[in-house]
Amino acid sequence: MLYEKINLYEYFGLDKCDGAEGFLTVYMPSQSSELRRKLRPSIVVLPGGGYQFRSDREAEPVAFRFMSAGYAAFVLDYTVQTPFPTPLIEACMAVAYVRENAERLGLDGNVAAIGFSAGGHLTGMLATMFGEKEVKGALGARAALSRPDAVIMSYPVVTTDDKLTHAGTRDTISGGDARLADRLSVEKRVSKDSAPAFIWHTAADDGVPVENSLLLASAYRKHNVPFALHIFERGWHGLSLLSDETCDQTERDKEIASVSAWSGLALDWLKDRGFYVKPSEA
Repeated sequence: MLYEKINLYEYFGLDKCDGAEGFLTVYMPSQSSELRRKLRPSIVVLPGGGYQFRSDREAEPVAFRFMSAGYAAFVLDYTVQTPFPTPLIEACMAVAYVRENAERLGLDGNVAAIGFSAGGHLTGMLATMFGEKEVKGALGARAALSRPDAVIMSYPVVTTDDKLTHAGTRDTISGGDARLADRLSVEKRVSKDSAPAFIWHTAADDGVPVENSLLLASAYRKHNVPFALHIFERGWHGLSLLSDETCDQTERDKEIASVSAWSGLALDWLKDRGFYVKPSEA
C-alpha cells in the first residue's frame, strides 16, 4: 500500500497562517507486479466535526472502504476552528493536487469527494463554489483543476437558515457574519456547473435535520444537475459507515442495519459515472 502525507501549502507554495493544517494523506493499493498496470479512480475524504474538529470515524475507515473498491483515497486534514475561505481553499488544493499527480500515481483522472456533516457542507462548497474569487486568488490558474467530477454528501449541513441549520457549523465557517453565512448556504449556490451529487441522510437525524438534504436535492433538480438522494427512515446523526470500526457494536441497532447499504449504493452510483478500476494501455 502507498501511504504518504502531503503538506498542501508547501506543495502549492502558499504561506500558512498560524494554526493552519492542510495536510493530505494518501491511501492507495499497491500495483501488483503480476498483473497489468491499473488506472484507479480517486476520492478526497472530508470528515465532519462542526468545523471544530475532524471525526476520525469519518476519515481513515472511509478511505479504507473506498480503497477496498480499488480507489486511491485522500484524507484531508483541513483547518478547523477557522472561518471561510480557508477550509474551501484547502479542499480545492486537495482536488487540484490529485489531478496534477494523476499520472505519477496511476490514476484515471476521475476525482470525487465525500464529506460528512460539516465535512458535507465543505463538500457542498467544493461542488458549487470552486470558482469563487478567494479560490482563484489563492491558486491562480490552478483553481481550474479544483472542481470534482462527483461528490457524496453524507448527512450534510447544507443550509444556514436558522430553523434548519447546525448552528455551530454555520457560526464557525461564517465567523458569525450573517451575510457570509447566507453566501455559504449551499442550496443557494447550486448552478448548472455544480458537480453531480449522491446525497444520503436519515429522517430521524436529530443533529442535522433531513431538510438539509431535501433542500439540496431540490436545488439540484431545479438546475438540472444529476443527483441521487437516499433517505433512510431510522438512524442518528454521525453514523459514518455503520461498521464495527465506526460504531460501537452495542449501538448498532438491528433496526438501522440497512443504513450501512449507503456506501455500496454510492459506489454503484460512481461506477455508473465512470469511477472504476481500468487497465492501463501503457
